[in-house]
Amino acid sequence: MRAIAQGLFTDENPPRLVGGRNTASGRIVFPCPPGRDYEPWPLGRDGTLWSYTVQRYRPKSPPYAGPEDFEPWAVAYVELPGETIVEARLANVALDAIRIGMPLELTFIPLDPAAADPVMIHAFQPKGAGA
Repeated sequence: MRAIAQGLFTDENPPRLVGGRNTASGRIVFPCPPGRDYEPWPLGRDGTLWSYTVQRYRPKSPPYAGPEDFEPWAVAYVELPGETIVEARLANVALDAIRIGMPLELTFIPLDPAAADPVMIHAFQPKGAGA
């Protein structure tokens, strides 16, 4: 899998996101900031929808590299219990089925689904949707 950024995902199967844990306070953030104050911290794969919005217009190019036939998508804040809140796209869920508090699990989707060798980004989907 070709990730959008180096060090963003673990090498395990299935991958997890790599956050950062502050060495002094223990506070966990995402993504892991550079420097000596944070150590890489593999984040949990399961979370809860904390908040969201819907991207209803085609973003400007560049950096957007998606299809001309744009379809709206949900952008969410997902709470990973005891860790942090992560911003991510929602996948495999109808916009009218999204509910605050719904259980979610980490997945990966192509930034540009039409690309021959797609760059993958993190997303969350309803728990069990990928089964």
